[in-house]
Amino acid sequence: MKHTVKWGIIGLGNIAFEFAKSFYNVDNADLIAVASRTNEKLIKFKQNFNINDENHYNYYEKILENDSIDVVYIALPNAFHFEWILKAIEKNKNVFVEKPAFTSLKQAETIFNHKNFKNIFFGEGYMYRYHPQIIDIIKIIKSKKIGRPISMESNYGINLIHKKNFLGFKKIKINKNKRIFNKDLDGGVILDQGCYTTSMSLLVASLVENLDLTNFSLSDIKTEYMLDNIDVYSQAKINFDNKFVSNVKTSFKDDIGKETLISCENGKIIIKNNWNSESSKIELIGKVNKILEFENLENIYSLEIKYISNDIINGKTEASEPGMSKKDILLNASLINHWVNGKK
Repeated sequence: MKHTVKWGIIGLGNIAFEFAKSFYNVDNADLIAVASRTNEKLIKFKQNFNINDENHYNYYEKILENDSIDVVYIALPNAFHFEWILKAIEKNKNVFVEKPAFTSLKQAETIFNHKNFKNIFFGEGYMYRYHPQIIDIIKIIKSKKIGRPISMESNYGINLIHKKNFLGFKKIKINKNKRIFNKDLDGGVILDQGCYTTSMSLLVASLVENLDLTNFSLSDIKTEYMLDNIDVYSQAKINFDNKFVSNVKTSFKDDIGKETLISCENGKIIIKNNWNSESSKIELIGKVNKILEFENLENIYSLEIKYISNDIINGKTEASEPGMSKKDILLNASLINHWVNGKK
């Protein structure tokens, strides 16, 4: 049995650099190859990571042809995920793709119906799911001590638009060259941040007994757009099987925070910082009030790499809990698709 998983990375932006740095304390995985069409990025990775010269590729195709690589991490902008997922699975290469894996439900269905798909590992990079606080929340809900989840509110909002000038007045400042504000790269707040709130909604809804996750509807959708029809604020209500409701909200306009509140039959769970690898805490409110604090944590990407590599070592074709299973990925693609298109 293989005990060390060999990784390659396609696309060497900021998220790929953070991911690559996280192999330093992982004992079941090695980063052995990288690919970028930008020489400067290849040079940066060559200077910072111990990767053999012959495994620095200017062409993405080359990394897929390297039989030594067990799994490829696709860290390209959203608009290029589908193309390179498809090319990877055509080569029977295991795939771990940065979120969101897909920008439309049609893309997801094409990949899921591919003849090679069921035999390869396929995962999606929601690193927050590997935070110890999420593992504890799953345990708390499964213990039934706080009762069945009834509803939740989940926010992800950072002010990336309004900047103050030297007089203190706000002005709009948008860099159209940035991926998140570029329509051609499938930018926009729902695909960039809202997808976190839908994936968290799925996680909590999956813990409600006898709930059919595929039976969902969206309502109360309100979306605001700016330059080139880029969504910069949106909210929606997701009703799962008439048994659990999640109110999600995301913004590039305002600092609405990163908090999630889960209301259960016998109390509430408040996650103060749901999305980042920073120190965080959980507040339990009910018959017993309690605060769980998480500090001095192991690198969250390292935890993600360990979990995914272990799944591959064990011959799995999807991420085990608390990661995104293949079913989760398809359902989340459908939720995002309905939200982006304003559909019920």
